[in-house]
This record gives sequence, structure tokens and C-alpha cells, in this order.
Amino acid sequence: MAPLCASDVLRIWETGASLDPARRALAILAAASPGALPDALRALPVGRRDLRLLEIREETFGSRLNAVLSCPRCAERVEFDLKTSDLLARADPGIEATESELRIDDWSLRYRMPTAGDLAEVAGSRERDHAVALLVERCVIEAKRGGEPVAREEIPPQVLSLMNGGMARQDPLADVVLDFVCPACGEAGQTLFDIGGYLWEELRAQAVRLLHEVHTLARAYGWREPDILALNAARRQAYLELATS
Repeated sequence: MAPLCASDVLRIWETGASLDPARRALAILAAASPGALPDALRALPVGRRDLRLLEIREETFGSRLNAVLSCPRCAERVEFDLKTSDLLARADPGIEATESELRIDDWSLRYRMPTAGDLAEVAGSRERDHAVALLVERCVIEAKRGGEPVAREEIPPQVLSLMNGGMARQDPLADVVLDFVCPACGEAGQTLFDIGGYLWEELRAQAVRLLHEVHTLARAYGWREPDILALNAARRQAYLELATS
């Protein structure tokens, strides 16, 4: 996976600013995968999508990640120091959007793994629980009770919950949960880690820095934006120091 260049970062920022998180993730993948068909990216299982996003992040910004949250009890800052290799180790290299089956009591469900496209389709839901329910329902291929076909909307929540749990076990990188202990009050808990959202915030911040660099160098030397972005980071920084000295 090739690192994102400066022009890639600005293109992703420009495109992604008006998109929901699921479609932003697809925009990042598209920028890092020239020649890939949009339908092929949308068909990626969620864990495979996030595997690629982790690889893009590692190539572009390095292997260390620093995440921060506020303690739900005392609001103290809680930091996570992670490595992309730790997260990549969770991935099942063989995971694909294949079908699976769940049998419980007299229920039988055939389902497929959720994809990046599925996430984009349910992104309009404002509540996470509702979005999860929609996502799970989209992945049901066939439902039977006592051997008789049943409509998706008639599947009880507890059966859908078990199916969702099966999906998580089959594709562990799709739903990364981090444990934490607050250094101030000792509160222990868990939080979801979303590589798509994390990488977007890094790219957004990088885009803002690049815009300032382009502005400064264009005013100082009269260079065009493409020419400035074509400079590597070290040379661009050297010119910035000269222009502002």
C-alpha cells in the first residue's frame, strides 16, 4: 500500500468534508488505490476495509497511534499509545464476504458479512443502535423458523443479536474495542476505536497544514499549488524556513 502524497491529502480533505464517516473511509481507500473500481471497494468486508485503512495510515504517518478520550466518570484525559501492528494482528487474513449460518432453537439464519458499502448505506441513521440493526438486517440472506421461510422484520432482536456477535467473532478487526483505566479515578471501561475516523482527523489536520504551506510559498515565490505539493516534505520545509526567516 503506497503512502498518500500531499495532493492526495488535499483531494481527500476536499471530497471528504461533506461526506459521512463511512463514505469518507471509501474516499480514502479510493485515493490510495488508483485503478480500483468503486464497486470493488464497496464490496470489501468491514474488517478488510479497516485493514487497508490501517496499512494506509502506517505508510503515510507511521506505525504509532495516539488516541485520547475523556473518562466518563471524572472527565480526566485518558491516552492510548497504540501500534498499527497490534491492531493488524487481530485481522483474519482469510476473511472475505462469504456466507455463514446461525442455528438456535427452531431458528435458522443464512447471512453474509457486512461490507463497506453496507456501512455507507446505513450511515444516514442518527442512532448507532438503529444503524447496527439496519446493518444486520441487510446481511440476512435467508431466515427460517421451523423450516419455514420468515420475513426479515419478523426475526426477534435476540436472534439478530446472536448473529451480530457471530459476525464480530468472524471479523474481529471490524469492531475494535480498547480497554482503559482512568489514571485519576481508576474507572475501568471500554471504547470503540474507529480507524476511519482517526485517519480522517489526521488527514484533515495535515490538509490544513498543507494549505498554510502553499499559501506561504505561493506568496513568497509565486509558485503554483501543484508545484509546491510536488516537493517532498523536507524540501518544502526548507523553503518555508527561508521564506519566513
